Amino acid sequence: MTGVQTCALPIYTTMAKVKLTELMKEKQLLSFEVFPPKTDKGMENLPGTIEKLCEFNPEYISCTYGAGGGNVGRNREVCQEIIKAGTTPVTHFTVIKNTKEGIKQQLEQYLAEGVDHMLALRGDIPLGETTTCGDFDYATDLVAFTRKEFGDKFEIAVAGSPEGHISCRSLDADIAVLKMKQDNGADYIMTQLCWDMEQFKVWLDKIRSAGVTMPVDVGIMPILDQAATINMALSRNGCVMERELARLISKYWLFPNPFAAKDAEGKPFDMFYEQKVRDFKEAGIEYTIKQIDAYRALGVNGIHLYALNKWQDVSRIIKESGMRTLV
Repeated sequence: MTGVQTCALPIYTTMAKVKLTELMKEKQLLSFEVFPPKTDKGMENLPGTIEKLCEFNPEYISCTYGAGGGNVGRNREVCQEIIKAGTTPVTHFTVIKNTKEGIKQQLEQYLAEGVDHMLALRGDIPLGETTTCGDFDYATDLVAFTRKEFGDKFEIAVAGSPEGHISCRSLDADIAVLKMKQDNGADYIMTQLCWDMEQFKVWLDKIRSAGVTMPVDVGIMPILDQAATINMALSRNGCVMERELARLISKYWLFPNPFAAKDAEGKPFDMFYEQKVRDFKEAGIEYTIKQIDAYRALGVNGIHLYALNKWQDVSRIIKESGMRTLV
């Protein structure tokens, strides 16, 4: 693993500049999301995971970025591993606890290290705070600032919420913000997860009617674990849990609940725990594949699969969905 301060800068000069929005005109993209591990062991294992994911020739791999840049060093390390594996890194970037000068310096560092694609985000408000604690309040500001300071050196993705952002007063207001992001210079949309296909269709029609012409890359979280699925839906995104998904969770429910399924010694309360975990995962993979089918049939510009820093289950989903082969 290359250290943060010793990244091989010549990598940038040897790689052809890739514009993802141009590729989206030619085909439906496949990409993955990974995150910087918190442990040294996780960092040691991640390059192998990235290499396995790259066997499917993804057009890019995005890497998350902690609020306030708390894990920015490891984010940069992961981006370098993505470059080494042979694909394009897209770094997440937030305004949380960031000053204008700090943002400029960090983005200059990314460019120096060959990272010229970003997902511009506001980020989650720090616990106990009511503001971003930085110079900017919204992702719209970050997009405008990046364009002003760096011109077209970055290709900029922005988040889209098919069900409306939980902080926005209405879906229409959220779409107006999305249009502002486009007007400020954003290139394409990476959506939050959405299991309600009918709502997604409504949103897609509404953003097009509002003049949002940016390509849409759909974020999909594999359904592998009950607690993780419920947490992702309700703790941050306010997502509707589509009935079939709710049915699967109920069918394989871990008593007394998925968040406290084991006692203090690690023994499951539910006597059918192991079987239910296996069965739910199988049903969840099938559900995820059907969701990918539905999005592909709508003609979206890309499928962005949250890899969860694992490759086995994700590889199976890619193979069985028919999105890519290893030929």
